[in-house]
Amino acid sequence: MSKDIPALYGSLVFNDKVMRNKLPKDMYKALKKTIQNGTHLELDVANSVAVAMKEWAVENGATHYTHWFQPMTGFTAEKHDSFISPTDGGEVIMDFSGKELVKGEPDASSFPSGGLRATFEARGYTAWDPTSPAFIKDNTLYIPTAFCSYSGEALDKKTPLLRSMEALSKEAVKMLKLLGRDDVTTVNTTVGPEQEYFLVDKELYNKRRDLIFCGRTLIGAPAPKGQEMEDHYFGALKPRVSAYMHDLDEELWKLSIPAKTKHNEVAPAQHELAPIFETANVAVDHNQLTMELMKKTAEKHGLVCLLHEKPFEGINGSGKHNNWSLTTNTGDNLLNPGKTPAENIQFLVFLMAVIKAVDDYADLMRISVAGAGNDHRLGGNEAPPAIVSIFLGDELTEVLKSIEEDRYFGKHETIQMDIGAHVLPHFTKDNTDRNRTSPFAFTGNKFEFRMLGSSTSVSNPNMVLNAAVAESLAQFYEELKEAEPGRMEEAVHELIKRAIRKHKKVLFNGNGYTEEWVEEAKRRGLYNLASTPEALKEFISDKNVKLLTEHHIFTKEEIFSRYEILLENYVKTIEIEAKTLHEMLAKDFLPAVSAYAGDVAKNAASKKAFLPSVSTASEETLVCSLSDAYEVLSSGLDSITEVLAQIREKTETSMQDAANTCLNEMLPLMDTLRKTADEAETKIPEGYLPYPTYDQLLFSV
Repeated sequence: MSKDIPALYGSLVFNDKVMRNKLPKDMYKALKKTIQNGTHLELDVANSVAVAMKEWAVENGATHYTHWFQPMTGFTAEKHDSFISPTDGGEVIMDFSGKELVKGEPDASSFPSGGLRATFEARGYTAWDPTSPAFIKDNTLYIPTAFCSYSGEALDKKTPLLRSMEALSKEAVKMLKLLGRDDVTTVNTTVGPEQEYFLVDKELYNKRRDLIFCGRTLIGAPAPKGQEMEDHYFGALKPRVSAYMHDLDEELWKLSIPAKTKHNEVAPAQHELAPIFETANVAVDHNQLTMELMKKTAEKHGLVCLLHEKPFEGINGSGKHNNWSLTTNTGDNLLNPGKTPAENIQFLVFLMAVIKAVDDYADLMRISVAGAGNDHRLGGNEAPPAIVSIFLGDELTEVLKSIEEDRYFGKHETIQMDIGAHVLPHFTKDNTDRNRTSPFAFTGNKFEFRMLGSSTSVSNPNMVLNAAVAESLAQFYEELKEAEPGRMEEAVHELIKRAIRKHKKVLFNGNGYTEEWVEEAKRRGLYNLASTPEALKEFISDKNVKLLTEHHIFTKEEIFSRYEILLENYVKTIEIEAKTLHEMLAKDFLPAVSAYAGDVAKNAASKKAFLPSVSTASEETLVCSLSDAYEVLSSGLDSITEVLAQIREKTETSMQDAANTCLNEMLPLMDTLRKTADEAETKIPEGYLPYPTYDQLLFSV
């Protein structure tokens, strides 16, 4: 790796330093004004930026440009155009205009639209997002853009996020001015998404139909060792993994992605990467790039990066922890409690706004992380439950309790940690422990939303958080704006007291994995949306439609289109998995069962022929067991075909009904067949199996 990291960092990004050097001063100032304040970008500025961007890109080896956007497929999309422009003399020049920078035109009907676009209504637009820097990848200039239909509906994940950021900034600034902060003009949401992933050997991966088509194993007996020894977490990096991580860091740093921390995770073959905080919009773009580069870099090392939420049964799946906070243009973190949080009115208002938002819109937060993959993980021992609750820790819980009960909260005692050995340094103990079982935990000066699956775009969860907190602040503003001069502190105290009493049911500092908490949450009236089909029904509730339309995050039509898209994605995912399981059993597993059972039977017959007195009971028992498994699985193939037909029929009339059939019929059937196959696999030598086992997949790298 290059030793000159500062020179490497951002070397392929059209960043502020490049803009300052390449653009005329007036154009640079106009562009910065657009980026910082969201003002309209004039065409002459766009033309100037386009020329500078093209010159810089060509200097760095780029021959093409692309409008890079995030449709509702769950992936990114791009269409590449060259810079060449023919001249009269039969030659070409490298050209790029402001119009080409600002607007592109992909086919809107070819991407998921949830009924917003018919096949014959093909026109769509991509629009440059100047708040997210352009970059070079694979000799192409990538221009981050939003994606909308001809009639203006958002067809992507960037547009709603940008709308939510504006809505939250507007309401936060209003509230801060009410609290005497006239110096604040904008408030940004900042995000740092930690990314978990698995690495497996590419040659082994290519022998598994389920990993290729589904990203997860549909059958597979556990290895003799899993994660029970707890020796993989933070363990020494294996040379092959370490080399991969070094190369990945370098690729990320070139694109100004602030990769900071890397380590082994709990499960064998599982790892994590964590970046430094960035503005939400840039963090979302960078996380999409991170996932892409993780996969691409793995290929160079003969590896495959798995981002599915549950690639392997019986060990931890992979999540993505969304660290979220609020920062003013003056550099203040609004979720920083300071040394005396009980006296920090600004902090208490914004803390309470978040608590209220999570309580009021816990269903939307669950929906924002919903998906077929994440359903396998939520509620498992390594992931928070599907019940959304907030962990505040002892000090903040006590602060709010003292406000609710109108009593004085003494200053929290600072404790020095003394570990016992004189050679070890003393350090200050944090005010609260961490709670790994909480879906939404306060961790010092930010909230950590831990329900996201590893393949999830962080756009939707942050959009929902922004919109919900904006609504809380708007309601608080209406209550506080009539406060008498000089009595704001008292008015805030009364508001927080009322809010605590109403919303404290969402606060829980205990173990979220226990059955007792599930029962307690039910008594409190909290949502427990265990599956994606259950959760998505709440997306189109009047309450949620009202929130998202009143803050101009979505139109009603955009909400219903996304509801249909999410249901359709769920159904298609389960259909693909069912078809893959059918093919894998029919073409891979059942022939292996038959071949081994046949060989055992032949050996038993030979033994009996030559040694009549020797018992063949064990062989007969094994053959009977394998034959029984064969019959169950063979019958299961017919059942899969029948349920697939039911699902296809229901998609014609109701995607919600189709999703319910996937949940209630297909998934239990697949689980039953898996148990039978996994039990049989433990009795079959590896030489008979045409695919690698868990032992090989998890411990070969």
